[in-house]
Amino acid sequence: MVRVMASGVFDIIHLGHVHYLQASKELGDELIVVVATDNTVRKRKHEPITPENMRVELVEALKPVDRAVLGKDGADMFAVVEEIGPDVITIGYDQEFEPVELEKELLKRGMNVRVVRMPHLDHDLDGTRKIIRKVIEFYDLNKKLAEVEKR
Repeated sequence: MVRVMASGVFDIIHLGHVHYLQASKELGDELIVVVATDNTVRKRKHEPITPENMRVELVEALKPVDRAVLGKDGADMFAVVEEIGPDVITIGYDQEFEPVELEKELLKRGMNVRVVRMPHLDHDLDGTRKIIRKVIEFYDLNKKLAEVEKR
């Protein structure tokens, strides 16, 4: 059995997430997804929109996912990898990690894990920030239309 581990924030689930997880599942028999904690999201990206427990539940409900777990706060991001014991780790096209560097660090820690960068999905709304931007634009447009109608 080949165990695959994927990770991410998954703040607003979108098609990019679905494709990432589907492609990850195709690399093995079992897909375990590590969802970033609220504290990690704050440190690395932004204030989370969706609370961590809700994000874990949403991710676990997705068809390709066998199990979703909450990541760990703290300096050692490899602790959760040691617990899960994956054969393959997939990283999103936009995640800041370098596959070769991750593989080297994992080997130093006694873990022989293949790290695969997943391809980019070229889609209009394939990112959380793109969705937020579109909602704001929609809101601003409707606000302007309402002001014009008042005149």
